[in-house]
Amino acid sequence: GTASFSISVFNLMNAILGSGILGLAYAMAQLGIVLFFVCSILVAFLALYAIHLLLILCEQTGVKAYEKLGFEAFGLPGRITAAVCILMQNIGAMCSYLFIVKYELPNVLMTFMGMANDDGSWYLNGDYLVVIVTVAIILPLATFKNIGFLGYTSGFSISCMFFFTGVVIAKKFVIPCPLFDSPSFDHNNMSVTAENNSHLQLEVNQFTTAENKCVAKLFALTDRWAYSIPTMTFSFVCHTAVLPIYAEIERPTPARMQKVANTSIGLCFVLYSLASLFGYLTFYNWMEAEMLLMYSYVNASDVMTLIVRLTVLLAVVLTVPLTHFPARKALTFLIFPDRDFSWKIHLGIMTFLLSLINVLVIFVPSIREVFGIIGATASTMLVFILPCVFFLKIDPRPMKSAKKISAAVMMCVGLCLMLESLTVIVVGY
Repeated sequence: GTASFSISVFNLMNAILGSGILGLAYAMAQLGIVLFFVCSILVAFLALYAIHLLLILCEQTGVKAYEKLGFEAFGLPGRITAAVCILMQNIGAMCSYLFIVKYELPNVLMTFMGMANDDGSWYLNGDYLVVIVTVAIILPLATFKNIGFLGYTSGFSISCMFFFTGVVIAKKFVIPCPLFDSPSFDHNNMSVTAENNSHLQLEVNQFTTAENKCVAKLFALTDRWAYSIPTMTFSFVCHTAVLPIYAEIERPTPARMQKVANTSIGLCFVLYSLASLFGYLTFYNWMEAEMLLMYSYVNASDVMTLIVRLTVLLAVVLTVPLTHFPARKALTFLIFPDRDFSWKIHLGIMTFLLSLINVLVIFVPSIREVFGIIGATASTMLVFILPCVFFLKIDPRPMKSAKKISAAVMMCVGLCLMLESLTVIVVGY
């Protein structure tokens, strides 16, 4: 391989960082600060342990792809299971990115046009905008056969996340706490109308009625806490990218790749923690499932807020084709396992995937559901369950060895988390 240590860290960070950063402050509001840190340290640690297991398997089998490990362990069923989970995870990620477009773009356009209220024009309707962005920007980028040229956009999206975190920290000291008491809070800026944002209407009403408690809770378990751990799991998924990055690193040894993983997850953990902590300390119990919106409520025309929202929008739109790549690969494998490359299949599957994602984004009520449900199923499978199952099957050690026991324990933890989160989310409907 030719990739240096720092480039590998960079690539892995790009696989980790994503829309999850916008959902984590909400998770903190549901758990309280202490519980949030306990849970996220646990999730990050388990994610690293899973990478450790994957690297051991990689050494033993010489395989450098996640779904091929599934094949080594259980033949075709293993490979299909892995492909389905990868497909779901990536569809979930793409939906969460387009949700951000659906929420943010109408508000950004209104700010640019200097409009105080949504006059019901079609170009301020989030649903139309998502379709337009998909056809005009994402579709052309997703048609490419190779992913290489998208690499430089990853640098942009990482710097965008750093910038976002910086602004969140700075804003904590600018935005007053009981929000409505401040003169800067202008009701015209709410720019939320029933047409484009009925789901937000509900949130805003609950907003203006529930009082803004300006006290940080160290422990809080609200009725929506079940979304929190899936959101964290969703935020640390990078396990499908670990093996391809391992294949490209110079002087590849498991220890060196583990260092890359530790560094990447460590840096992302710091970024996530800062963004969620300062976001939470700005809005307390009013925190939304999509953090960026909060800043536009306060003052939509604020230049800094506008720049952040534009960079996040751009980063997100450029990340969709990147995420689409493995999703298309997984789906192609599921439907046409042994076909050579054909443009017909390539473009057909692309059109199907992008249409599916658009339909989901238009009809699913909130980004919270995406984080919760995908986080509880596909992310939990990819991070906690599959690496352990593969390890238990492939590794030659006896079942009573410490490594095997710890893998079995982690698998059970993953299964419990999955069932528990899903139950609470489904019952909550």
